[in-house]
Amino acid sequence: MKKIILASGSPRRKLLMDWAEMSFSVMVSDVDETYDPSLSPENIALSIANKKNHAVQAQLGDYFKDHVLIAADTIVVLNNKIIGKPDNRDDAIEILKMLSGNIHEVITAVDIRSLEHQESFFDKTSVEFHPLTNDQIIHYVDQYKPYDKAGAYAIQEWIGVVGIKNINGDFYNVMGLPISSVLQVLKKSFL
Repeated sequence: MKKIILASGSPRRKLLMDWAEMSFSVMVSDVDETYDPSLSPENIALSIANKKNHAVQAQLGDYFKDHVLIAADTIVVLNNKIIGKPDNRDDAIEILKMLSGNIHEVITAVDIRSLEHQESFFDKTSVEFHPLTNDQIIHYVDQYKPYDKAGAYAIQEWIGVVGIKNINGDFYNVMGLPISSVLQVLKKSFL
């Protein structure tokens, strides 16, 4: 049986894989996450997930034949604009002000590959925030420091409890990995 490697340093993705009671290890590679702005948001996320897996595959060299790699990339889209990870505290506050009272999309692309097969897909979830006060936004940013999160928030944290009005789609997709879909693809094509 091939060993599974999660090609991600995200603690949220690792947590979801743990919750699925999967046996896996983590391997991270630094990849350039710049993208061609002419691509659709879905294809941008797919492209970055593919880059992550390709980099880990290169690190493994000949050992890749014994593994299944899983990489993912999550982006937030508001009014057709991609909202990335915040640069700093002020940027995080500005991002959350933009999301406040609005509906945005969270797109997570997944790339799964072995020596014999490769499959990529994406999932979309629509998230609506209640209007947030400045105090709520500042409290969240100062207490939770969401600087490594697309859209400057994590739905499973305090901000999700007090700020999310509605969600349409996979909750775990917003956390960073549509784990149920990942499990289905692994079962069907890789394990």
